[in-house]
Amino acid sequence: MPVKVSVIVPVYNPGPYIEDCVASLLRQSLPADEYEVIFVNDGSTDGTPARLDQLAAEEPRFQVIHQENSGWSGKPRNVGIEASQGEFVMFVDNDDYLGDEALERMYEYGVANGADVIVGKMAGKGRPVPVELFRHNHPKASVENAPLIDSLTPHKMLRRAFLDRIGLRFPEGRRRLEDHVFVTEAYLRADNVSVLSDYVCYYHVKRDDASNAGFQRFDPVGYFRNLREALDVVEQYTEPGVVRDRLYRRWLRNEMVERMRGNRLLKLPEDYRKEMFDEIRGVVVERFGPGVANGMQEAQRIVAALIAADRLDDVVAFAEWEASLAPTATPQTVEWRDGVLHVGFTAEFTSRGKPMAFPAEDDSDGADLDGTPTDADDAIARVGASTVARFGSATADFLVRERTTAAQFFQPVELTREILPADEDGQQVRLVLRGTATVDPGTAAGGVALGGGLFDVFVRIKLGGWTRECRLGPVKLDPRPVPSAGVVADRVVLPYWTAKQATLSLDVDRAVKGVGLGRLKPDDVTVTGDRLRVALPLHVPGDTEALLRLTSSAVAEPVEVSGTLSGASEGSGAFVEATLPGRALADGTWKPSLCLAPVAGEPRFLAMSVGLTAKGGRVQVVRPARPAGPSTGQRLVRKVRRTLGKIARKAGLRRGNGA
Repeated sequence: MPVKVSVIVPVYNPGPYIEDCVASLLRQSLPADEYEVIFVNDGSTDGTPARLDQLAAEEPRFQVIHQENSGWSGKPRNVGIEASQGEFVMFVDNDDYLGDEALERMYEYGVANGADVIVGKMAGKGRPVPVELFRHNHPKASVENAPLIDSLTPHKMLRRAFLDRIGLRFPEGRRRLEDHVFVTEAYLRADNVSVLSDYVCYYHVKRDDASNAGFQRFDPVGYFRNLREALDVVEQYTEPGVVRDRLYRRWLRNEMVERMRGNRLLKLPEDYRKEMFDEIRGVVVERFGPGVANGMQEAQRIVAALIAADRLDDVVAFAEWEASLAPTATPQTVEWRDGVLHVGFTAEFTSRGKPMAFPAEDDSDGADLDGTPTDADDAIARVGASTVARFGSATADFLVRERTTAAQFFQPVELTREILPADEDGQQVRLVLRGTATVDPGTAAGGVALGGGLFDVFVRIKLGGWTRECRLGPVKLDPRPVPSAGVVADRVVLPYWTAKQATLSLDVDRAVKGVGLGRLKPDDVTVTGDRLRVALPLHVPGDTEALLRLTSSAVAEPVEVSGTLSGASEGSGAFVEATLPGRALADGTWKPSLCLAPVAGEPRFLAMSVGLTAKGGRVQVVRPARPAGPSTGQRLVRKVRRTLGKIARKAGLRRGNGA
């Protein structure tokens, strides 16, 4: 069968970090005979070459090409392209990994939309990844209608015939930003680019040893010389004007201005900071007209102006002020309604731990952001005044992020903006964003149901010149809202506050104690004839199937009966009802457990803290279920161990005293 996708993996001394990559390639849902994996070993000196040879011997879809070290990833990727047999090529780094369905989904999406380039949603594990690009699918994307330029890493799927037709390959040699040059030209010359955002295709991983190539200190002279090559590509394939300025803005913002802001700048050694500043200023003055900076956020424009004016001291002073700014998001309400979790919150920026204050009157007409500030104080004043003028465009996004994979998903938010006094004389104000987010477990993961796992809640605030995110919390309400678990979309979803930070998280299909079945009392259970009814501390939006399991120490096999889980009509809570198989229950004590989502792949039974006593085929008594205590033999063993421990400790003390 023809190969649909060739996965190309440049490899250099990954050590054990390659194993997650390999495992994800083996797990792909695309049939094994429809994709190939080409590892290009770029002169590794660790045990990787032997590991790759072993893999190639075991897996027909894997092949290995060994070559001398070339200095960077460009040549290995090009070698992989030439060796590929697939209709598309997909580039994966040796310390990253793919979602299990990535190749199949990206291929089908690309074919359906006639794409030359397919960009799959990314999740960053300790590494930044684009956010705005992946809000929703873009089947027909271009640099004009989508923020493609935010994603310039090589981790894309590209049509091999397209690469050959335009003669596109990676720059080679010991250099930086070869992916920027390659991907930018691909975007600008493709007939169509498709962005797949409803499934996490690529996991971009920061290694524990922080030895990823992108985290290494670099030579500013060589780096910005290579950056100019990416700008040359834009200049070659665009006309002067709005589009070119918007593309240039990506490099001015990400690679230059952001390196000169806040703690990122302050952490650099002074000599390296000066060298970086000089190289950045050279590019700014040489390549960027006023239209490039004018489209950036207020603070970014101020920093760009100070860079162009060769004012490093003021850039540092402005960075020190910005380093004191932080977002904060405080929960107000957390409650279930009709199978949807509603979360009320407030959000704002703080400065040095206090709410950030702005001038009460809009003085933006006097704040010329196009001019150069006289000093850092003037820069701060200009940004503050300009931010007030844009209070109406401030936003707060609500995201849930899977803790293990870092996959994140936007949730709907209704937002209002409230201007409050920040001082007694009314000279300053603060902006508070008040939001209500809705999380529907059946659609929260980009239109599909949340998978099992732990999800942390983040709020992403955009205000003036800043876009920053923080956890939702700590909760300050007294009493703290404690929402029940919800049984929604065949999932058990428990909102909870983390133990240390008191921030909001969601437990999907993992919680045991928090669900509350271990806190039931005899009064919660009613037995009428053969009908069992148990009141439960759950939110259930409608009738759904449940499964009751009864176990007895006197009977080898448990007894399972179907039940119905329903919301309580009289108010909060829920109940489960089931018909007990009285004649099938042997006399004695039976301990019940309940599966709240029996259609799940691996049904989970949660123990209930009540017990049933059967006699003569009828359930006659309801009493608390007590965990079995240690047997006589176990108690004896524990007593002997404690005695021996005491003897050993006394002997040790005697030896210590004698010494």
